[in-house]
Amino acid sequence: MEGFIKVMLVEDDEFWQKQLALDLNKEEDIQVVKIAATKLEALNSLDSIEIDVVLMDINLTENKLDGLEAAKEITRIKGLKPKVIMLTSLSEQEVIVKAFQNGAVNYITKSNFHDIVKAVRDAYADKSSIHCDAASAMRNELHLMQLSPSEREIYDLREKGFNKTQMSEILHKSVNTIKTQLRSIRDKLQ
Repeated sequence: MEGFIKVMLVEDDEFWQKQLALDLNKEEDIQVVKIAATKLEALNSLDSIEIDVVLMDINLTENKLDGLEAAKEITRIKGLKPKVIMLTSLSEQEVIVKAFQNGAVNYITKSNFHDIVKAVRDAYADKSSIHCDAASAMRNELHLMQLSPSEREIYDLREKGFNKTQMSEILHKSVNTIKTQLRSIRDKLQ
């Protein structure tokens, strides 16, 4: 298998295991060398198989987001340099941001699985392309980085639907302080 981009597919759903392996193995320069259904199986495989790119589902065990933790562990193993691409049905901003914080180089939803081949080649070539499934969330997160930690806390509560009085009670701040910080947030994010 010399000359191939060696891919490990970490996916618990048999349909996706078969479909993705079939699609990737059709490519002349890509070979799925391992299919793992669990985080532990994936981590154990890294000791015995050379892997260039890992396609990682986020929910491997009962919606526990354990693929995020697996990505973090894989990217921190000394001496190994596999690139991790998250492949999932989840599109929540917090999950996307956490995936990149845990070392993923790209994030693609399964509805766009047809983009996987390009993403695998880009990751292997160290190209820093971020799929459109993740780009908006990452731009938004960068925009929010200008908020102080206190302002971010208030912003997050506001996004969850809390009013000023409720935020005041939760954060043990006066309503006037909350109002002032909301104004500051609005000014920074305009």
